[in-house]
Amino acid sequence: ITVTLKDERELKARVVGTDERSDLAVLKVEGRNFPYVEFDTTTKPRVGDWVIAIGNPFGLGGSATAGIVSAEGRDIGGQLANFIQIDAPINPGNSGGPAFDLSGRVIGVNTAIFTRTGGNIGIGFAIPAQLADQITKQLMKTGRVAYGWLGVTIQDVNRDLAESLGLPEPRGAIISSVTPDGPAAKGGLRGGDVVLSVDGETVRDASDLTRKVGSLRAGM
Repeated sequence: ITVTLKDERELKARVVGTDERSDLAVLKVEGRNFPYVEFDTTTKPRVGDWVIAIGNPFGLGGSATAGIVSAEGRDIGGQLANFIQIDAPINPGNSGGPAFDLSGRVIGVNTAIFTRTGGNIGIGFAIPAQLADQITKQLMKTGRVAYGWLGVTIQDVNRDLAESLGLPEPRGAIISSVTPDGPAAKGGLRGGDVVLSVDGETVRDASDLTRKVGSLRAGM
């Protein structure tokens, strides 16, 4: 692997670790005094905030595009369910580039686009900085990422289900099935149970449960 810097210097790099679930990897190059940016894990992007996406679209070279945060907590059908949706154009080749706010803070890592043609249609997705920071630190420490896992099939609790279960409002995730000998089965969870909180934090829906469990360390 070769890393090419803006001044056209080329540096040999090695892979420290990869995570297929998030499509993130950590590379290491030898050297000193490199300028760098850091993940901003304290600022929460708001819908409507301006963002700038940096990348290498179609191999044309370093490019910046601008837009706003369109939504947060998006589930786009993958194994992660916590994407920031932005309308800054993210075309093929931009994956892995940073998403900055107007203060120059890295709020996410550009990772996917929604498309039916292969090109950008104004809907892009970034992994939040908090999650990217957790994943890359694990990769640097162990070379791999361990996600929390329950071993259940779940779905949202809609209004009809909430009424039939006697819940005051439609929230949480209902378990459809339990994997035999999985953590949930060993913990006594069964099909039909509703998960309303994890570690004291309220569960809004099935995607929220997936995020919360996935962020827990294995064995907790």
